[in-house]
Amino acid sequence: MVTLIIVIAVVLLLVLIIGSAYNKFVGLKNQGEEAAAQIDVHLKQRYDLIPNLVETVKGYAKHESSTLTAVINARNAAMNVSGGSLEEKDKADKAFEGTLKSLFALSESYPELKANQNFQDLQAQLTKLEGEILQARKYYNAVVKTFNTTIETFPNNLIAGFFGGKFKKMAYLEVNEAERQNVKVQF
Repeated sequence: MVTLIIVIAVVLLLVLIIGSAYNKFVGLKNQGEEAAAQIDVHLKQRYDLIPNLVETVKGYAKHESSTLTAVINARNAAMNVSGGSLEEKDKADKAFEGTLKSLFALSESYPELKANQNFQDLQAQLTKLEGEILQARKYYNAVVKTFNTTIETFPNNLIAGFFGGKFKKMAYLEVNEAERQNVKVQF
């Protein structure tokens, strides 16, 4: 009788430990998905600002159509990566950011554009969104770190493995190789 009570207590304890770990895994996984969704929301806001920005620039830089077309094409390409992974979306967004830099470089060539209130407002909104995107990426990577550490440490790794690959390592959002290069400053 005492042996049966001990066995039942051990089984109940194991069920509680496994259930608690499972719930923690699910919570962290959902937190990662929510963080990824927040990045998508901020990127969509940024993409929605671009047509207004391009229209403002068009009035001042009519002969810069290749730059404007490249920005719009990169925006559309980034927006159309809908069913892909967060890493694919991030890669397309990095390509878009490159063309966006060329758009802002135009403002240096056109002082009247740089002084335009509408352009300044759009640029300020975009700068604010860039900060929010950066914070969302940092938050996502922090959640990924917590999740990955949790499923890789003992005894959680045994419990995660028990569920047949339902809890796999999540990928970090990283800087691409082109952004790692030193900026050349020439006078």
